[in-house]
Amino acid sequence: MKLEEKRIWLSPPHMGGNELQYIQEAFDTNWISQAGNNITEFEKSLENYLGKNSFVTALSSGTAAIHLALQLLNVEEGDFVICQSFTFVASANPILYLKAVPVFVDSERSTWNLCPDALDEAIKFCIKKGKKPKAIIVVSLYGMPFMVKEIIAISRRYEIPIIEDSAEALGSRYENQLCGTFGDLSVISFNGNKIITTSGGGILISRNQKDKNRTFYLATQAKEDKDYYSHSEIGYNYRLNNISAGIGRGQMQVLEERILQRRKNHDFYQGVLNDSEVFSLFSAPDEKYYSNYWLNTIIIKHPDLQKEEIAKQFSEKNIETRYLWKPMHLQDLYKDYYFFGTNVCGMLFDTGLCLPSGSEMSDRCRCRISELLSGIKI
Repeated sequence: MKLEEKRIWLSPPHMGGNELQYIQEAFDTNWISQAGNNITEFEKSLENYLGKNSFVTALSSGTAAIHLALQLLNVEEGDFVICQSFTFVASANPILYLKAVPVFVDSERSTWNLCPDALDEAIKFCIKKGKKPKAIIVVSLYGMPFMVKEIIAISRRYEIPIIEDSAEALGSRYENQLCGTFGDLSVISFNGNKIITTSGGGILISRNQKDKNRTFYLATQAKEDKDYYSHSEIGYNYRLNNISAGIGRGQMQVLEERILQRRKNHDFYQGVLNDSEVFSLFSAPDEKYYSNYWLNTIIIKHPDLQKEEIAKQFSEKNIETRYLWKPMHLQDLYKDYYFFGTNVCGMLFDTGLCLPSGSEMSDRCRCRISELLSGIKI
């Protein structure tokens, strides 16, 4: 009987080897809590990596970071917040945490991110309603930077701050500037499937020490600086713990290697799909965009082929795939909110698929994937 091939996962964690020494340090010093040296050093390493005016607060998740970013911008009940529709639900849910009103905006075709024309239309609509949006949440989807110049120009024209959701884009760049440094506030995730991980966690990147202090205060139950527990406003239990931060310290040592390994996967898919009549590979539109290619994604070009059938063929070969993010304006939770655009993101969802992109993918795994992709015909 033929043995089943080992499963190829979409984006599994990939340890670097030094994580255990920092975890052991947490145990040896008995800092098994949401305080300790690992957290401080992890934040410092990220600040050094991101560069000038990057003030990092380590949190329990990227979702928590978006929530606190909205709070730092004083988003309140009834306020409009613009959000990219083509994203994971965590980009949008914190808007509802604050009882604000999400206004969803379509993608453009080159980066799959926020469409400048639809964004401008949405802002004008909100202003006509008497409420200029309090924030614009823009995502760098699957590691691809958004149209930075165009979106920032609109943000400045209307004086609306940007929350940059670079949850998937650590190490990606636009015109050689790192994602995570473009927003008034920026977010990166370290969930287990990201390019590096802390098992679960994220950071909020602010542009000054004052906002970092405010973030820390809100993330630690808004405890005031007194000798006893004193609270005058609502805070949250959002701080990253010292053990997870230890994993992060080890992971930061292999970040550049992981980026190159993910980009090698993209080169592999380009080689396989370069002349394909069936699939098109999502790639950077020009040299200004440098993607970490956290996940490699394809669009099915022929109407007679359905993503469900392609995914089934992969599954039968014990290879994991995933549909693209279902746009927020098509979700039951958000279908009654405003949406601006021509449903480009809906088309992408209907015809797209994420392919295995792990940084530890072997040549044998690539061979299995290549054989499958090459065998799919119209």
